[in-house]
Amino acid sequence: MSMIHEITAGATRNKLPKRKGRGRSQGQGKTAGRGGKGASARGGGPYWKPGHEGGQTAMHRRMPKRGFSNFKFQNHFHIVNVSDLDNFTEGTTVDAATLHDAGFVPDLKFPVKVLGEGAIVKKLTVVAGWFSKSAREKILQAGGSPQNLKGLAFEFPKPKKKFIPRDDVKKPKKKIDADAPAEAPAAAAEAPKAE
Repeated sequence: MSMIHEITAGATRNKLPKRKGRGRSQGQGKTAGRGGKGASARGGGPYWKPGHEGGQTAMHRRMPKRGFSNFKFQNHFHIVNVSDLDNFTEGTTVDAATLHDAGFVPDLKFPVKVLGEGAIVKKLTVVAGWFSKSAREKILQAGGSPQNLKGLAFEFPKPKKKFIPRDDVKKPKKKIDADAPAEAPAAAAEAPKAE
């Protein structure tokens, strides 16, 4: 004995999809649910991209631009702490590939930056794109050697010289043209008036 809900469930499961655009009597005839004429009638549902306003200038283009973003030009690093380096055996050369194999770095897309959180007691050769000052000091104190990506000893760049205007510099005097006629002094220019 079958229940009525089982009968209806089986009937709806085998029901054919609605055939659109087969005449006005079908309920979805004529325009077949696409509305009127134009781009929406031709392109269908997936045609409209998010933010599209039918050809009107979109909202994100009407908004003014403010400030400057350094997002395109910033340097990206994978962060590793000094405490993570202490997990390797003494005398090991630790680089990005070694850190990736050990699971400290997700991939090799970006260089590694070593920070000074934690402590290190093992003598290691650490090859990275950048070191913080504390991380560099801790590696050197442990007897290791921090190196850049070229395999050279890592050194911080020299600070740039700032322009400081000097007050004691005298301004150059105006050049006098020798060919120009000399101007008579004001006292000589005023001749005494005859009474």
